[in-house]
Amino acid sequence: MSMEFVIHIGERAVMTTLLIAGPLLIIALVVGLVISIFQATTQIQEQTLAFIPKIVAVLIALVIFGPWMLTEIVSFTENIFMNLDKFVG
Repeated sequence: MSMEFVIHIGERAVMTTLLIAGPLLIIALVVGLVISIFQATTQIQEQTLAFIPKIVAVLIALVIFGPWMLTEIVSFTENIFMNLDKFVG
């Protein structure tokens, strides 16, 4: 197993992680920004107001993006197992 192969696998693992986590993080960011703007304009400073919409938005996004995320994870895992013979030698 060469150093380039290990770096390639590590790079692919990091990219897959970012690709899978990206949509959920972006949705949480956008919802948090909208709630913050709403709180600033109405001067409502309730801390729990920011958490509930974010949780609901992320859960809805998880339902929407879940099958795609699972497909990406399974594809990465299949690729690892297909190249298992390269790990030993």
